[in-house]
Amino acid sequence: MTRQALIGDIGGTNARFALVSPDHPAPHHIMTLPCVDYPGVVEAVQDYLSQAGASGQDAPKEACLAFACPVHAERVSMSNNHWDFLKSDVRRELGLDNFKVINDFMAQALGVPHVAADELVSIQTGDEVEHAARLVIGPGTGLGMAGVFPARRAWVPLPNEGGHASFAPTDELELDIYRHFHRRYGRVSVERILCGQGLLDLYRVLADMDGQPALASSPAEVTSAANSGDPLGRDTILRFLKILGDVSGDAALTLGARGGVYLCGGIVPRLVDWLPHSGFLSAFSSKGRMRPYNEAISIQVVKAPWTGLLGAAEALHNEEVE
Repeated sequence: MTRQALIGDIGGTNARFALVSPDHPAPHHIMTLPCVDYPGVVEAVQDYLSQAGASGQDAPKEACLAFACPVHAERVSMSNNHWDFLKSDVRRELGLDNFKVINDFMAQALGVPHVAADELVSIQTGDEVEHAARLVIGPGTGLGMAGVFPARRAWVPLPNEGGHASFAPTDELELDIYRHFHRRYGRVSVERILCGQGLLDLYRVLADMDGQPALASSPAEVTSAANSGDPLGRDTILRFLKILGDVSGDAALTLGARGGVYLCGGIVPRLVDWLPHSGFLSAFSSKGRMRPYNEAISIQVVKAPWTGLLGAAEALHNEEVE
């Protein structure tokens, strides 16, 4: 039997692991483990391999793991959980011959070309330019962003930390929102608003501005309130999506994403029904003289549950990924 390889997609909350075979690269034995249950990545991987029946002599010798944080240095310190490690230590402790560490949204970007058509929801029909960059963006525990470019021999990932760019208000309400966030956090990045905690913070800010009680105590409760017809919950979701449209449109211009924009992450796929009623598309295209440029870009929501794992599998033997 050909030895299997390990792939993983590790966010601020959960670690998703799977195995892939050289002759059948589709992920299998997919499991989701809470990061809080493990002191570090090695312990989580060892537990996963034990549960998947791939430990001991059957343990993988190759792995590609994606993390929701910068990964360019030897030390990886996760932005939204307690995991901190040296790549060389993980490679040694797991007995790996080939070990690749990539950013989680690099994995999302590399995974998007492998997502089935029936797992994509079109939001704006545009002109998908075949030999052009694609933007992958989405809020979850944080705000992830990356690009991917179709080179002649392989998909070339274009990782970045655009989620940490400064938030730029575009109207009077957003100026007031900015002031509230600034008083609490100091510098306001787009990730401060466009993430799970940011959704809850935005809800509380709007409640304070309107003199209303903030009854929701979690991002899920904000969404539930909106779906139940609560005006404050509705206004929060609509403003959240409008700001996401602003940021996505700016990122598309910066990257030159004429190959399309793909909305991923843990939040937007749950808000697909809200997108047509929000200001997302208007904000995405409201770029002055560049409006026609952005109006010609296709936008799709990725509903596939394991896009990051598909990207990790792609990266494992992609010569453009070190």
